[in-house]
Amino acid sequence: MAQRLPEPDPDAVETDDEPSHPLTPELADNLVDEKPARPAGNRAAAVSSTAVTPITTLQRYLAEVRRYPFLSKEEELALFREYQTKDSREAAVKLILSNLRVSVSIAAEYLHTGADHMDLIQEGNVGLMQAIKKFDPTKNVRFHAYAAWWVRAYILRYLLNTHRLVKVGTTQDQRKLFYNLRKEKAKLEREGFTPDAKLLADRLHVSERDVVEMDQRMGSWEVSLDQPLKQDNDGGTLLDILPAQEAPADEQLASLQLRRLFRKKLAEFSKTLPERDEDILRNRILSETPVTLEDLGHKYGITKERTRQLEARLIDRLRDYIKKDVADFDYLRS
Repeated sequence: MAQRLPEPDPDAVETDDEPSHPLTPELADNLVDEKPARPAGNRAAAVSSTAVTPITTLQRYLAEVRRYPFLSKEEELALFREYQTKDSREAAVKLILSNLRVSVSIAAEYLHTGADHMDLIQEGNVGLMQAIKKFDPTKNVRFHAYAAWWVRAYILRYLLNTHRLVKVGTTQDQRKLFYNLRKEKAKLEREGFTPDAKLLADRLHVSERDVVEMDQRMGSWEVSLDQPLKQDNDGGTLLDILPAQEAPADEQLASLQLRRLFRKKLAEFSKTLPERDEDILRNRILSETPVTLEDLGHKYGITKERTRQLEARLIDRLRDYIKKDVADFDYLRS
């Protein structure tokens, strides 16, 4: 498992003094260790361990995270200059500690999988460390907005590679279900439909059996956001430490600019492609419900393997095309 952050001192949580973890090279060494997270156990073990022993550890960890507020834009830029020009470990540690709540927030989105909350947080922290190394402060984007991409990528990779719920989810249909089942349910409900297995299977182009099995696996416990962090009910709640859903205006603008740039580059790239490649890009690479390699191969009279090669080549070309204007786009390969 990714090495855990030093466990908070329970006595230190009760005070309002400086954080209990001094900003030392030793702490930095712990933070940058990137051992892979351990696979989660069976469902009963995961729920039991989270409900009893790890909850205390989680509560203390969250209480400690609250002690490190987000940095101002000016403080953030100053620390990145120090880190990038002087290779300052202390600056890196300050940046990591002030953004630990990014991992907490995104990890909470995947509690429905039944994965251990601390495992998800720690895997997200590995992504956070990678974001520190890759971030370009000249792009006028706040670091925590950029880091969220890395954190989410590492959490998803962990779930796909090692988590019990998706260990069998290696086929295209199972991956499609894992990412889209809840979203499609919500969409159908908004449209006034009852999201039963048959309708979901039709909409996602998978079998009813796969829908039922994945729905059962994903229907797990959730942690209350109102649960106190400390037993005396005086330490705030998980909800208190999660970032506000509404980002500041300058961050919303930066995010909007990135999305617009991405859409612009994607449209430009699409225009350079022949019809077959454009079809693969639109209906295979970018689609939320991609068509199969076999179906595309049949459509164009080529083998499944040849279609896979064309898809891989297109992904490489698209990444290289976008990287001309968006630095450090390699995180998409995670």
